Amino acid sequence: MKILKDILYKVAIEAVKGVTDVAINKIEFDSRKIELNDVFVAIRGTLSDGHTFIDKALSQGATVIICEEFPEVIVNGVTYIKVVNSNEALAFISSNYYDNPSSNLRLVGVTGTNGKTTIASLLYQLFKAAGYKVGLLSTVEILVDEVNYKATHTTPDSLMINYYLNEMAETGCEFCFMEVSSHGIHQKRTEGLHFQGGIFTNLSHDHLDYHKTFAEYRDVKKAFFDGLPKTAFAISNVDDKNGAIMFQNTRAKKVTYALKSYADYRAQILENQFTGLLLKINNNEVWTKLIGSFNAYNLLAIYATAIELGLEEQEALRLLSSLESVSGRFQYIISEQKITAIVDYAHTPDALENVLNTIGDIRTQNEQLITVVGCGGDRDKTKRPIMAQIASELSTKVIFTSDNPRTEDQELILQDMEKGVEPQNYKKTVSILDRKQAIKTACQMANPNDIILIAGKGHETYQEINGVRHHFDDLETVIELLEKLNK
Repeated sequence: MKILKDILYKVAIEAVKGVTDVAINKIEFDSRKIELNDVFVAIRGTLSDGHTFIDKALSQGATVIICEEFPEVIVNGVTYIKVVNSNEALAFISSNYYDNPSSNLRLVGVTGTNGKTTIASLLYQLFKAAGYKVGLLSTVEILVDEVNYKATHTTPDSLMINYYLNEMAETGCEFCFMEVSSHGIHQKRTEGLHFQGGIFTNLSHDHLDYHKTFAEYRDVKKAFFDGLPKTAFAISNVDDKNGAIMFQNTRAKKVTYALKSYADYRAQILENQFTGLLLKINNNEVWTKLIGSFNAYNLLAIYATAIELGLEEQEALRLLSSLESVSGRFQYIISEQKITAIVDYAHTPDALENVLNTIGDIRTQNEQLITVVGCGGDRDKTKRPIMAQIASELSTKVIFTSDNPRTEDQELILQDMEKGVEPQNYKKTVSILDRKQAIKTACQMANPNDIILIAGKGHETYQEINGVRHHFDDLETVIELLEKLNK
């Protein structure tokens, strides 16, 4: 059992009604999970306000209420704590409840629009190969050394973050690599965490349904670096025009990486093939299994991080060359008919353009590039015509299809995409609502040596339609359909 006053360290408290020298069971912000002597944190969410569930939490046994405004009825024997920001309070009390586990780890956060999952996952892979116990918090998976947990968000809620960090610390992990999303930063989920380092990848059009303006989106990312302590390092891609902005108010050690600009860590692409990349990193040549210029940036960030965390240069290069691609990130297979199928998570205009340009750099132009792409529902609508324009401009043929429509009308999503196709590209495009049928059509269109790109869902093994998740795996589907063509 914990004592309430001991978990309130650093919480911005405005008023208290009741006593803080009481034992508490656990912390919850979902009233349905409340048990006797629990702390209920009332969070104002995008869909509901936790303050409306205070009575329910009390009826289920909560003895402490943390809120931004006191309820009209104050119950005797219950402690009420009014805070400036409930999200921030949840982050601090979660960290305190688990005895600040991040301070017992070398925690590195990765933020930016594209590349977060690849960098965090490959850093986990690299440090595991170097012989360390390592933790990972990513979109694809949560790993406590070698124990795998299902991931549900890019950045989990504060309670889950600290729960897993505590598991890592107790398991003896020395490092943890963590994706840090703009939503997670804005909702204060990473407050109270002790980061040893932060990595900025790039910034492009995404999440404007949530942040409203690009400037707000950028500034939220920047806030992560503003909060790093002077004992940490901040690694930034200065080829991105926002890379220098991340450094403006940070107290951390500033470290730069780039392919085109002067930087502390610089790389040059010597060879770019479907079998891998030959890079020259700070005058050292290294062959890697990853593909494309976007992965050259990812690998450079990984190398820089490894060195800043104390690995020897040659050891870091050796480990870099052994890294395997992350699930759903430029995963490819070659069928018996010599058709190459690539599955990638590219779900932003910038990411889609990067993948298509990478394929364009490698292909001979004698083969077709057939792209299957959709856009998610209940998300930023403004990127839909942009993605369609990019796909139709850089592909031989394009099939627009459903992604995760969620609660939106799939037909309307496709209509939004079609608006971005320029007249000269109309004949290249077709819209097929059913995603499996769209992939099947791409397979039937393809000839030997052609390339099929299936973009948008990557590692996901489901399709969400009207709030229900149905099993759907792009890689599994295209393998099955290409095998049928052999028969």
